[in-house]
Amino acid sequence: MGNTDKFEMIANVYDTPERIHIAKVSSDAIREYVVDAKSKHAIDFGCGTGLVGMNLLNEFKSMLFLDTSPNMIHQLKQKISDLHIQNADTLCFDFEKEGLSDLHVDYIFMAQVLLHIPDVEFVLSRLFDVLNEGGHVVIVDFDKNENVVSDLVHNGFNQEKLTDMMTRIGFRNIQSKTFYQGSNIFMGQDASMFVLDSQK
Repeated sequence: MGNTDKFEMIANVYDTPERIHIAKVSSDAIREYVVDAKSKHAIDFGCGTGLVGMNLLNEFKSMLFLDTSPNMIHQLKQKISDLHIQNADTLCFDFEKEGLSDLHVDYIFMAQVLLHIPDVEFVLSRLFDVLNEGGHVVIVDFDKNENVVSDLVHNGFNQEKLTDMMTRIGFRNIQSKTFYQGSNIFMGQDASMFVLDSQK
């Protein structure tokens, strides 16, 4: 995944009050689309230190925290151990380099992950393959923001264009909405965030 080296360097200082707050509003937005999931299995994709997924652990039977950064995964393993969490596992893995043919889950969610992925359509196609029939991918990310200029990340996403791309992949019942506005939350710019739910 893009920018792994950057995340490697900041893993042990990643959990700032700002990030914890954004993770809370993101997980609350995702929770609206999680229905009757106590018997379901989930992946927190691009989980970082698990700030979003940890808020959603109780909704699922099990959760796999997946990230490309070994240091982020190390921080997360420490949390899981300290809190004696039984229904969580971790995997350091890069979907852009290889697929996981034997892994199948009911929910995949990603919060502020897509903007770091150079080939969005390719990775979403791989995630589509991992979903069980009827499973959901729930995305939280930034709305398109022309004030953000960066070689490292996408400057947000147009919800309609993302919906069109996901429809081409085979996702259905796609719904999205902007749910949060914040100051200086995206590369030093004021920005809004959307949540998108889609189904296989």
